[in-house]
Amino acid sequence: MARIGILSMSDGRDFVSRDIASFIADSARSVAAALRGAGHEVVLADEVVTTNQIAVEQSRRLADQRVDLTVFHYAVWAFPHFTMLAAEATEGPLLLLANIDPVYPGMVGMLAGGGALDQIGRVHARAWGDVADPDVLAAIETEARAARAVRSLRGSTFGRVGGRPMGMYTAVANTDQWMRTFGVDVEEIDQWEVVRRSELVEQSRVSAGRAWLEKHAAGVHYDGKQLTPELLERQIRSYHAMQELIREWNLDFAGIKGQPELTTHFATMDIAEAFLNDPYDWEGPKETVVTSTESDMDGALTMQLLKGLSGTPVLFADVRHYHADKDVWDLCNSGQHATWFAARSEDPGENLAKTHLYPEVFYFPAGGASVQHLAAPGEFTLARLTRRDGRYRLHAVRGEFEQYDDATNEAMMRQSTYEWPHAFARLHTDAATFLSRFGANHIHAVPGEYIAELRSICRLLDIDYDGFGDAA
Repeated sequence: MARIGILSMSDGRDFVSRDIASFIADSARSVAAALRGAGHEVVLADEVVTTNQIAVEQSRRLADQRVDLTVFHYAVWAFPHFTMLAAEATEGPLLLLANIDPVYPGMVGMLAGGGALDQIGRVHARAWGDVADPDVLAAIETEARAARAVRSLRGSTFGRVGGRPMGMYTAVANTDQWMRTFGVDVEEIDQWEVVRRSELVEQSRVSAGRAWLEKHAAGVHYDGKQLTPELLERQIRSYHAMQELIREWNLDFAGIKGQPELTTHFATMDIAEAFLNDPYDWEGPKETVVTSTESDMDGALTMQLLKGLSGTPVLFADVRHYHADKDVWDLCNSGQHATWFAARSEDPGENLAKTHLYPEVFYFPAGGASVQHLAAPGEFTLARLTRRDGRYRLHAVRGEFEQYDDATNEAMMRQSTYEWPHAFARLHTDAATFLSRFGANHIHAVPGEYIAELRSICRLLDIDYDGFGDAA
């Protein structure tokens, strides 16, 4: 959840501010209690703003607390220049919150302060009403989640293992633009490090990983050629090598090129990518590390934002096929779906029981296991950062993942690459609109509804929002 700072604004006339001090304090405590009740951490300013000096001092204090979102709270009329001075001293996302009260015109104070911020181009959000109203609290929480996702990017590092894959322009981003827009640095790491380090992994860890997969997966389908115990162990070694790189380079998220060097001459990275994105592995529960296949930079960045909103693993897939008879898309990509999506269970065994490890197909002569399952049904938010003429935009669309009877699922999966993971997605937009505007071959998804948060993220980052269908 988010860390939220609250700073209350007041009237600058001492004979007025004295009489309304207790009303402001009670109102601020109500806001703080509601947010804490929703699970957020709240930092209340020590003083109500009644002078220029207090405006600056208290804003700096909140900034020192590294809050994700700063709330300027208007329970009464407040001098607008207090808002301007406080905003100047405030880092990061800003929300103006006003009451609706005919006696104490906090709404007037918010509008005066917000208008002044508009004049200098300071981005902010606004909310109004009684925080006891679920809709008002939800509006504040939307901004808090968006702010937390954006702030979590600042100062983070992406590890790009390998270069551009197979000529994909959409998988490569400008590092200067990333730092300027998102505050993210990029470390370039050669794929040779995965190969080199994989040979140094202790055999006991590798054997334990293979035994765990053989025990819990729905099937490990060795064929003696494309998938052997030795090749599966090589993939497990590569996973541990990536973990080591992530620790040593202090990476927050990553991408692995894979194709064609590793997939032709070493092994596919499907096991590594799936379990880096999973909240567990054969050694127990762990933090997910967003890792994109084909070292897709904007894909990984989208996933990191979605992870910041949902706290769950994030799907990565090709927009592989459209089943026109069902108006359903097959989102399918080699190995990248975390096994968590198979059942979305906190119990790894439930997810693995629906997951098969199949021999890799002809695209990848080096062989290894493909992590295959069909994503569990439910409501999802799908998104993707792309660029149009150099400017970032964020595509967003609502949808549902669906499943059918076993025979239908099987037949639909076999129309593309059966051995890879699949998600059957019904998007809330028509196919012609989607295909004419969507700016990449990869798409990403998390369970739940986050369209409002994505809109707020775009406003905070000064990037364009491009919604499809009922998310437009």
